[in-house]
Amino acid sequence: MTHTESTGARTRARELLVQALYQKQIAGHACDELLEQFHEQTAYDRVDKDFFDEALPFICRSQAELEQKIDALIDRPLAQLDPVELSVLLIGVYELESRVDVPYRVVINEGVNLAKRFGALDGHKYINACLDVAAQTLRSEEVKTQQRGRV
Repeated sequence: MTHTESTGARTRARELLVQALYQKQIAGHACDELLEQFHEQTAYDRVDKDFFDEALPFICRSQAELEQKIDALIDRPLAQLDPVELSVLLIGVYELESRVDVPYRVVINEGVNLAKRFGALDGHKYINACLDVAAQTLRSEEVKTQQRGRV
């Protein structure tokens, strides 16, 4: 798989993650049930399966801790986030915290694109701001290094 193919597959995995996490919030499905259901979808054949199969159970297991981190980053009560915004932020904070192999700028960009695709009209602006703050908190050295390189 080429870099471009793997990048596209990772993006598609994030899209499925948003859908799975949204479904978990709305319908209350268990993580195992979601994994099984999404494995049976045709779309699953085109995603980065390792990424999806690692991320979904991790986010499900760690959702309370991830939500605490998100709550500290946002300017409104967590309960006021719409399910798409929360799903995108869960994925973004998970990646910033646990997937240091993914540059923070990629995490932010992917989160913004997910919000544009699945979220409310200007939700991507909010996601951008939240993930930017999260990156400064969770990846402070990487952010500082990037900022020094631009000066």
